[in-house]
Amino acid sequence: MSERILFLTGRLAETGLQSTLQSIESRNFEYEIRQIGVSVAALMTAEMVKRRLKNWDGFDLIMLPGLCAGNADELTEYYGIKVVKGPNEVNDLPEYFGSPARSVSLDEHSVKLFAEIVDAPQLSVEQIVATAHTYRNSGADVIDLGCLPSQSFPHLEDAIKALKGGGFEVSVDSLDTNELLRGGRAGADYLLSLNHSTLWIANEVESVPVLIPDEETGLESLYAAVEAMQTKGRQFYVDSILNPVHFGFTKSISQYFEVRNRYPDADIMIGTGNITELTDADTTGMTALLMGIVSELDARAVLTTQVSRHACSVIRETDLARRIMFASRKEASLPKGYSDGLIAVHEKKPFPVSEDEIKSLAEKIRDPSFRIQVCEAGLHIYNRNGLHVSTDPYELYPHLKVDDDASHAFYLGYELSKAELAWKLGKRYIQDRHLSWGCIVPEEQSGDTYKVPRSTAGKSKE
Repeated sequence: MSERILFLTGRLAETGLQSTLQSIESRNFEYEIRQIGVSVAALMTAEMVKRRLKNWDGFDLIMLPGLCAGNADELTEYYGIKVVKGPNEVNDLPEYFGSPARSVSLDEHSVKLFAEIVDAPQLSVEQIVATAHTYRNSGADVIDLGCLPSQSFPHLEDAIKALKGGGFEVSVDSLDTNELLRGGRAGADYLLSLNHSTLWIANEVESVPVLIPDEETGLESLYAAVEAMQTKGRQFYVDSILNPVHFGFTKSISQYFEVRNRYPDADIMIGTGNITELTDADTTGMTALLMGIVSELDARAVLTTQVSRHACSVIRETDLARRIMFASRKEASLPKGYSDGLIAVHEKKPFPVSEDEIKSLAEKIRDPSFRIQVCEAGLHIYNRNGLHVSTDPYELYPHLKVDDDASHAFYLGYELSKAELAWKLGKRYIQDRHLSWGCIVPEEQSGDTYKVPRSTAGKSKE
């Protein structure tokens, strides 16, 4: 017996919902549509639904519009059957029902994420701890204290003590053997980095070493260091070093491959900063590709940096990418369909509504409130007085007749500017909602919705 779904909708979307549901060729559910007497889905609240939906017998699921303001969990408890929100756009329903359910969540990963504070000696202990909290909130597992070759770090021990007291795992990153010893003796969990000639430090402290090759002898020295640690039965990470593009990048990837083949069970670390920091390109794509390499090599740790301004969200990106790649590998599938968090600039389906559909909807409007929508043809703004279309907001403004209402003009100007940006970049625009920028914008700063200025609320929507 197929599932029976009750779709709740508003007056303006009812016709479009009916035609969209009828167009789903592989539909494996029965349905009924109920229009509950509200024009715009975003105005639908839980209390409104409770007042107006009195009969739901025989249904297995109630689906609310994606933009509905109502709380689905509250309604689930009230009606005793599952209540969910569908996609924001009616035209996304075929994809919504056609996508196979993922059996793996993004709760799991197998990569320890090190985040380096590159200028640690120049920061106070308080500043180091504050930065560490920011990094941990972005997904970091280990706070790496980056030492500077030409600057002393007199408060290294105090910084480690403060971080350990705050529940952080800590690594010390230095080429100075004295700083490495100080860090290890102060309780650092990891030391970056030891080579074959400085391996003696591992005998002096309990910190887990990260092994790198000597510059002169390359992989042979790395192999010697690995085998020395294996003989002692000590835990370690091995990092053959990822080099920048045009300075050995491709060869360095092949060297990680060699290390993995030679030591199938070794814990590999890969540092991504030489690529994300030293390439003028958006870091989301670079991070996704690098974490794909990490996943294929079954590397167990990555070292990230956030120095360049264009790389300021790398920790969040790496955290999400490691989860996507883990889920993808676990399901033996392509890394598609798990999350759009790494798609920041463009979107896979930016314009779900066609120009003809917008025109059809505009003809039904009988109130003065402006609606703004975007499709491939450009920006559309309409109310009962007509529909206006352009790719330039300045061409639209004279038609709006809001010169006598500064707050309303400001609101419409803001929305049209946002719509123009969405049209140019190929992003999805939803009126009164922020554009989605994926994981490059912290969740607490992104905000799904924002408040319209009080004096314009009645004029922007019902």
